This record gives sequence, C-alpha cells and structure tokens, in this order.
Amino acid sequence: MLSGDPSLEICGEADSAPAALAAMLKTVPDLALVDISLKAPNGIELTKNLHTMIPRMRVLIISMHDEELYAERCVRAGAHGYVMKAEAAEKIAVAVRKVLRGELYVSDKMKERILGGLMINGRSSASFSIHSLSDRELEVFCLIGTGYGTRDIAAKLNLSIKTIDSHREHMKIKLGLKRGADLIRYAIQWVTSCNAV
Repeated sequence: MLSGDPSLEICGEADSAPAALAAMLKTVPDLALVDISLKAPNGIELTKNLHTMIPRMRVLIISMHDEELYAERCVRAGAHGYVMKAEAAEKIAVAVRKVLRGELYVSDKMKERILGGLMINGRSSASFSIHSLSDRELEVFCLIGTGYGTRDIAAKLNLSIKTIDSHREHMKIKLGLKRGADLIRYAIQWVTSCNAV
C-alpha cells in the first residue's frame, strides 16, 4: 500500500505483536503501522507497549474494526492516529504523513462524532455503555457476539474458563444486564450492527 512511495522507507513487517516489538526495538522507526487485530497480545496492547518503550515513535493504527469504538481506545493507548483498512490508499498515505508531522489523524467521520458529541450511523445511545468495558472485556464481548462459547474464548485468548466467566459477570454489571442470555443477545446485536456499517 505504501511501498510505491519513494519518500517512505519500509523498515520491516511482522505478523505478531512480539515479533513487531522485537523488530521495532532494533530499528526504532519513525512510525509504526499497527494492525489492531494482531494476536497475543492485540494491537492495542502493542501500542501501549510501544508508547512506554519507544515514546518518540509515532503509531498509526490500521484496522478493519469499527472506529466508533476503537479509535478512542487506541488514542488512549498511545496511538497518534486511526485509519480504516477500507480507506483508499491515498487516504492511508495522508494519515501516515499527518502522523509523521506530529498531528493526530482520525477519519472525517470520527472527527464529526468527536466534535458533535453524538452517535452517528443510527446507533442507539445504548452503544455508549460499551465504552465502559475494558479492552479485554470488549475483546471477549466481540467474541461472544461472533458465536464463540466460554471454552472457545478461553482457548483463543489463552485464559482460564474462570477468567472468562468473571469477564462475563463484569460485563453484565457494566451493561445493566441480568442474565447470560441477555449478554449473548446484546453481543450478537452489537457485532451485527458494527458489521452492517
């Protein structure tokens, strides 16, 4: 996507967060393009680590996930921008340049939301309660919404079943839900609405 731009030099690529962190500690690039979907740990955790270990390096998140929720989380984790993978290559290049200049980059859609303080795309205000979930709880919530059961989530995230059950209980409290079935229904509806956008 950026390899054709002679003003940018790509220092390396990695397919996991540990490999990315190790490579960046060696080369210390000016900018890291981080995919939020990295595994073990995810892109948000990698961003937190990069922000702590290499504070001068800029981080631009590139993601297929709903920016309405994740952009703010990524910026809080230390990212300097958030761009959707679905954007045209030119927009991604603009995002890279802005972040390299020291600016914060979010899409026009996200700017409108931040400035307007309102939900967009017809989402209900109930979506705001999703913001109260921790990063790990959100990850579990999304997996529930895509059909994973407790055992599958525990295996996928390398956590115990007891830990996943604990996350489920915390999510029910934060979302004002009484039963596990309500949590599953809400997670499915939320994931479906995110995928429809």
